[in-house]
Amino acid sequence: MTAGSPLPEPGAPLGHYVSTKPFDARSIEQLTPAQEKVYLASQWRLSWWKFKRHKVAVVCGVFLLAVYVSILICEFLAPFALDTRHKRYIFAPPQSIHLFHDGKFVGPFIYGVKLKVNLENMQRLYPTDTRKIYPIKFFCKGDKYKFWGLFKADRHLFCAQRKAPMFLLGTDRLGRDVLSRIIYGARISMTVGLIGVALSFSLGIVIGGIAGYYGGLTDMVVQRMIEVLQSLPAIPLWLALAAIMPVTWSPITIYFAITLILGLLDWTGLARAVRSKLLALREEDYVTAAQLMGAKTSRIIGRHLVPGFMSHLIATATISIPTMILGETALSFLGLGLRPPITSWGVLLAEAQNINVVALYPWLMLPVVPVILVILAYNFLGDGLRDAADPYK
Repeated sequence: MTAGSPLPEPGAPLGHYVSTKPFDARSIEQLTPAQEKVYLASQWRLSWWKFKRHKVAVVCGVFLLAVYVSILICEFLAPFALDTRHKRYIFAPPQSIHLFHDGKFVGPFIYGVKLKVNLENMQRLYPTDTRKIYPIKFFCKGDKYKFWGLFKADRHLFCAQRKAPMFLLGTDRLGRDVLSRIIYGARISMTVGLIGVALSFSLGIVIGGIAGYYGGLTDMVVQRMIEVLQSLPAIPLWLALAAIMPVTWSPITIYFAITLILGLLDWTGLARAVRSKLLALREEDYVTAAQLMGAKTSRIIGRHLVPGFMSHLIATATISIPTMILGETALSFLGLGLRPPITSWGVLLAEAQNINVVALYPWLMLPVVPVILVILAYNFLGDGLRDAADPYK
């Protein structure tokens, strides 16, 4: 209404005056280039900027990315093939890499070792022979292998000259290189976590989403089923599931069976979290609007409700993956999971069950180091991703 115009009669509708000029938010307030960059950025860009400020999470993310890339080329990275045996170097201790010999720079090399047996306790000893120098070569020819079981090759990232004994992390009871077996074992242990979490997340989001969205009888049935599964003791259940797996199954079949078991047992906690979130969010106005517009239940849950607590899902995923890795390691260590000839970190640790072996050959416990590093990296990465998922806080 303009100044001086008469007032409308009581009960008469008021006139609406809407400007047809284009609206420009930047014309209201003068923004600096830095402010304009932030105000006009998308949510993904804001999340990326916030994640980069978490330096520890970035370092852990790069480390995990390098580990997952390494499982693609583990045949090339390992100095020896998976089952190569060195009969003269059983339980050989780790060797050191040197750069200088007699005060002169030689480059990376290792000294030779020779076998001696202590006749008093029949222990194998490998004293260093400083007269023999074996330079370490890169991109060299070594043991033959099949890359991903498809292509024949013999190139390795590094190896010793003239196929000299080079055991940077020692050897096991069959004379196999521990470093090579740790590199090969990462392929199984790391993928178990990803596949198992993908299965458990699919079940948790779908079942928990249905229970939280519909409520009532559906919610009660789902909750009772979850309570039954959570009441079952873990170790006896693992024993029962391991006992029903036939010994005639191939290693690949056992691998997928273990992954399926871990995924089917880990979805209950996520389902309850999703159910509680959806019970709170389903009463929001935007959910009602989506229902009135005819959106399907699957679209409402997947498009409108699940993104509302994405930070919680990310944190849960980064915790569940190391839990899966620990589960596979524990099962294989107890002899209930993967078995040779499959090689995983748990299978390697199973060889260190004997306390006498650990006391005499402590390097057989080295496969626990990558397990610890990966679990810590996932926890720190989860902290960074959880904060970055909600950049407006």
